[in-house]
Amino acid sequence: MPASHVVLIVLAGVGAGIFNGVAGGGSLISFPILLALGYPALTANITNTVGIWPGYLASAAGYRSEIGDQARRLARLTPVALAGGVAGALLLLTTSAATFDDVVPWLVLGAAALFAAQPALRRVLDRGSAHPRTRPVLLVAGVFAASVYGGYFGAAMGVMFLAVLGLALPVSIAHTSGLRAVLSMIVNGIAAVVFLVHGGLAWEAVGLLAAGSLVGGYIGARVALALPAPALRAVVVVIGVGTAVKLLV
Repeated sequence: MPASHVVLIVLAGVGAGIFNGVAGGGSLISFPILLALGYPALTANITNTVGIWPGYLASAAGYRSEIGDQARRLARLTPVALAGGVAGALLLLTTSAATFDDVVPWLVLGAAALFAAQPALRRVLDRGSAHPRTRPVLLVAGVFAASVYGGYFGAAMGVMFLAVLGLALPVSIAHTSGLRAVLSMIVNGIAAVVFLVHGGLAWEAVGLLAAGSLVGGYIGARVALALPAPALRAVVVVIGVGTAVKLLV
């Protein structure tokens, strides 16, 4: 592999890790670079999924304080995320992507809009209630749907998780970001296992992406925690809209 390709793939991993650490959408950095370097689309997609997984692990480590008091919630949501991730990965390997590709940008755009409107929606949903409450049906159904999408492609999976978790749970955006980081790690991890069994990965690129995303994921999480909640909400919405626009064009 030429030295220029090595540098590009490592930088793609760093960029993907940072974006995934903040809100998601990192695949839209790393995946197109793999395509530009000549990897076939399916090879690029599964190589990208496996290669950026360490970035999710590093991101979750960056949110360790926000995750620590949510162990029971994570234990309940982990099987849901695993099932959705497997379903999405199998969908990628066994069905035509054309129809799904048409729908994906609108799903991402809808998630960004939902996340932007979240504070107002929560006020409406909690009207007449003394305290904000958990909505278990929305939580499980939303996490499963976001996990299916994440197993299939993954770009802006974090935006979808943040939109669902913010509406379903009465916790701060920092805590939903921590949950989002772990759930994204789980979904990406189980999809990576499916792709490892299937084969066809470009292993050199996997290793380079992994090294870059490991650094970027931790940086992204710390950046997100340093931002005030309104600024973080604005960044997430911009990432979501930007992802949708890029997928549309």
